[in-house]
Amino acid sequence: MARLKVTQTKSYIGSKQNHRDTLRSLGLKRLNDVVVKEDRPEIRGMVRTVRHLVTVEEVD
Repeated sequence: MARLKVTQTKSYIGSKQNHRDTLRSLGLKRLNDVVVKEDRPEIRGMVRTVRHLVTVEEVD
């Protein structure tokens, strides 16, 4: 199964509370944190919500 490497590239300071909560749900706590998640529709939806704060790469 494909996996996604999600990296927080921008600070969440000044963003909406919903975006902060989404970053925490993804497991991102601070700038330049990296998590690897399974490629599922739920994860894609969370990434889409904070797409301006993160970068995503596909990992095999």
